[in-house]
Amino acid sequence: MQHEAGFSFILERMTGQATLLTHNDRLLFDISEIDMSLIVADSVMIEKVNPQQGDMRQLDHVIWWNEELTSAIGVKKIRDDEFWVPGHIPGRPLYPGVMQIEAAAQLSSFVRRSRCVGEGFLGFTRVKNWSFRGQIVPGDTLVIMTKEVKSNSRRFVCDLQGWVDQKLVFDGSITGMQI
Repeated sequence: MQHEAGFSFILERMTGQATLLTHNDRLLFDISEIDMSLIVADSVMIEKVNPQQGDMRQLDHVIWWNEELTSAIGVKKIRDDEFWVPGHIPGRPLYPGVMQIEAAAQLSSFVRRSRCVGEGFLGFTRVKNWSFRGQIVPGDTLVIMTKEVKSNSRRFVCDLQGWVDQKLVFDGSITGMQI
């Protein structure tokens, strides 16, 4: 369900404080009943499900997933000691767009693999209608939303959004496939 501008949503930030989120853009799903301070999957659980490890793990934890395991919210805290910081715009580090897509893909993979246990390796075959709408810098907390919109036994398509401080910083869709 998408929600038009003018609706108000409560986004409980990592500090546990409630903040009003109103935006001209659409949310992928209603977050008004979601406790954003919870952690339903930590980094240890994520590494048991996803193959990315070490510097390539771009998902810190998962806050929420729906009952059907088709939608989820995950978090990536952007640190100043990450491998890309010294070289991706020296003096003004920006979280690379390819890493943003990777973080979103990892959340989508985590949800799919959690639902379809034993499915094997998942690869991504398409990034579509992707827009970068803001900058992400060290110190930011990236909140990622994924919603599976199409699925069959081998392939799935997810719509994705990334938020920093109640601002939409990216959106688009990706297609994943069992390899």
